[in-house]
Amino acid sequence: MSESLLAALLALLVVPALLAIHAGDLLLATLTLGGYGFAMALTWAALGAVDVAFTEAVVGAGATTVLMLAALLRTTRRRSPLPGRLRWAALLVVGTVGLALGAVTAALPPWGDPDTPAAVHVSPRYLTSAVAETATPNVVTAVLADYRSYDTLIETVVIVTAGLGCWLLLGPRSR
Repeated sequence: MSESLLAALLALLVVPALLAIHAGDLLLATLTLGGYGFAMALTWAALGAVDVAFTEAVVGAGATTVLMLAALLRTTRRRSPLPGRLRWAALLVVGTVGLALGAVTAALPPWGDPDTPAAVHVSPRYLTSAVAETATPNVVTAVLADYRSYDTLIETVVIVTAGLGCWLLLGPRSR
């Protein structure tokens, strides 16, 4: 993957984010955030995380957009003005979280470093033992479906529960 492609995709993420923030029409903001989810899915795919890209495409660009559109059908398309103090508090929280993420990111090992703990301890074992232990020819499938099956099951239960909760909240009103 080229660095210029990744830089272009990351720059592409900034445009819909800023447009969604400044949009006064909530329908425009919803559709823009759906585009943001799609651009994020492309970014994950370019980074080689196809499973995360698929999840982002389904949840971020698909289901979330549909749920926000369903919520807009029951409310108004115009957003209410944000009080001045709350706007500055939100900006302070976002700035603080951004600085904390930057500090944590600086402590991570360099990109593509073959001496990271995951590359030295876990990955070689999966690559050498996955087929024999799981009888699954695809190592990614073996990790997700066999080694991490309970984790994947719980993630699926969480997504189904969230979808059911949204359906109950946004479902047909009783007359």
